[in-house]
Amino acid sequence: MAWRGSTNISDRIFACLPYLLPLVEVLTFGFVLLQQFPTLAVVFAPVLILWSFYRRVRFAGLIIFFALWLLVVRNEKISHFIRFNTMQAILLDIIIFLCGILTDIVGLIPSGDFAIQTLYSTIFLGIVAAVAYSVVQSLLGRYAEIPAISDAVYLQVR
Repeated sequence: MAWRGSTNISDRIFACLPYLLPLVEVLTFGFVLLQQFPTLAVVFAPVLILWSFYRRVRFAGLIIFFALWLLVVRNEKISHFIRFNTMQAILLDIIIFLCGILTDIVGLIPSGDFAIQTLYSTIFLGIVAAVAYSVVQSLLGRYAEIPAISDAVYLQVR
């Protein structure tokens, strides 16, 4: 159920698009899992293609981040549903960035390969699950309520 009015089909589709950003960003953590399970790589093939283009453009993540923040989240003319989902995708991307810092710290531990691989797989699966849940909820026209993240989103999007 929509929190502020009803959503049409175009709002639902546009609300799903920002979730490509965290999905592309989290692939860095997923390569260990994708190598172990080749069928999973087939499922993520379209995202891998996007990832290859994304990595070719310098500062693409920063450009997309600020474009989404300034042009969508802060634009009151865009529906609340789209702005909410965009901000939630941005926060998921920030979580991925913070996890990258965490993995760099864990990487300093000698012979911590198993810990790094486990951490990478956990981050990958957690973000993919959050994105999948959010996209399904968006397609159904509902707000995806992810604990703590959605509360922060509601504080940012009025």
